[in-house]
Amino acid sequence: MSKPKNVDAFILSHPQWREELGMLRRIMLDMGLDETIKWNFPVYCDKGKNIASLGAFKNDCAIWFFQGATITDKLGVLVNAQENKTKAMRSWRFLSVEGIHESDIKNYLQEAIQNERTGNIIKPSKKNNKPVVIPPELQIVFDNNQSLLHAYNSLRLSMQREYCDYIDTAKQAATKERRINKIKPMIISGIGLNDKYKM
Repeated sequence: MSKPKNVDAFILSHPQWREELGMLRRIMLDMGLDETIKWNFPVYCDKGKNIASLGAFKNDCAIWFFQGATITDKLGVLVNAQENKTKAMRSWRFLSVEGIHESDIKNYLQEAIQNERTGNIIKPSKKNNKPVVIPPELQIVFDNNQSLLHAYNSLRLSMQREYCDYIDTAKQAATKERRINKIKPMIISGIGLNDKYKM
């Protein structure tokens, strides 16, 4: 998938979900969120903090909540992409315009914004004896690239942890994006982040 220059380009690149993505985008903007492109996806932020992202795939389009696990999922719509691996991020998937209920989505977004502002968030654990937590930014890339995800899942746990820590420790979104682009070919090749230093 070519890198979209803006959100309009992202939506145009997914003609089968154009109407749905347009509706979801309007809802995000109605909530006063700042719109940008990160990791090739539209991302919506509050005071510089990532709140949600839009995704479009073969069988559905979705809202990704970066701290979705902290949302009271009253409708039972939030999905964890990888149980025991994805700790905070959750998606709400849509199959048609009819499934997009604006008031419900705004309620979830409002809670997500409030949780971020009050610090009610899940931070990745860096202890080696705990499961690897995939950073939300990397999870978005995996969800759009199944071959990359398969290659990642084939790596040793220690290698997975190194990659996740490498992304998670970056402070700036631009740095995270550069690091993700750097590690993608390494993951596909089945090598670890620090393998070149171990030879």
